[in-house]
This record gives sequence, structure tokens and C-alpha cells, in this order.
Amino acid sequence: MSYIILAILFLLSGFFMKYSDDLFDVNDDVKFASVFGVLCAITSAAATVYSIEAAYIFIAILIGNLIALKVDGIHHIITLLLFVIICLLVGISELSLVVLLICILAALGDEVGHELISKFTKNRFLNLFFEYRCVMKVVILLLAVCGVFSFWIFLCFISFEIAYEIAGIIFEKFN
Repeated sequence: MSYIILAILFLLSGFFMKYSDDLFDVNDDVKFASVFGVLCAITSAAATVYSIEAAYIFIAILIGNLIALKVDGIHHIITLLLFVIICLLVGISELSLVVLLICILAALGDEVGHELISKFTKNRFLNLFFEYRCVMKVVILLLAVCGVFSFWIFLCFISFEIAYEIAGIIFEKFN
């Protein structure tokens, strides 16, 4: 699988993740939120089992959201269980605990900062930084610069983030 296919999986995963969340949070539509959650689990798991770099990112997002108590609906539980089942059945490469911990802390920082920073400061830069969850972006970029990840995986992650934002825009437009 090339980085192009991996980028497509990241892109689809980001889109499905955001759309699932908005369907549940805004429309209280458990059925379609779960459908999009299943699509997110399949695309995220496909990337995870193919690429160790993707595994760090998607597992960190999952654990960061669990720790931040953001798994708050049945659609999240369905997505989580399917993701874990696929990863266990297919298998993933052995992960470095240090790199995984760095990624988990970045994902957790994004989730906590996204919810709390605007309550503590009016600093425009900090509010935008956490509104768009930039901790993980910076960490993935630094890991790429240090040679731990390829620069291509950083671009794949950016495609995930762009698709996540586009899904929010599309949801708002058609909701």
C-alpha cells in the first residue's frame, strides 16, 4: 500500500469520525452516527494494521479520547470495539512505548486543551491552537523531523485533519 492509499484512509477516517460525532451530538441520530462510526473504524483500522506510524496516531487518538472521557455515546463504543477487533484479528507491529506515550500525551493535550483553554485565557493564539487541536500536529511534525516518522505520515495526518474540518462544514451546511 502506498502513502497515497494511506492518505486516503486517513482522509476518510477523519471525515467519518467528525460526521459520526456531529450526527450523534447535534442530531441525536444514533443509527447513522453508528454507521459512520463503523466506516471510521474500518478505515482507521486498515491504516493501523498497514502502517506502524498510523498505528501510533490512531491508537493515541483512541487512548487520548478514552482518558479525556470523550467516548460518550454508543456510536463511540461500536467504533472502538470494531477498531480493536480488526486490529487484534489482523495484528499490528510492535510499538515503542515511548513513541506511543508521546503520541497519547499529544492527543490528550488536544482533547483537554480543546475543552478547557478558552475558559482560562482570551489569548487568540492559544485559543486557535487548541480549537484546531494543533498539539498532535506539532508532535507528529517533530517526530517526522527527528526521523521517527516519515514526513509522508505527517501529510497523511494533515489530510485526516482537513477531512475532519470539511466534514464539520458539510454537516453544518446540510443539517
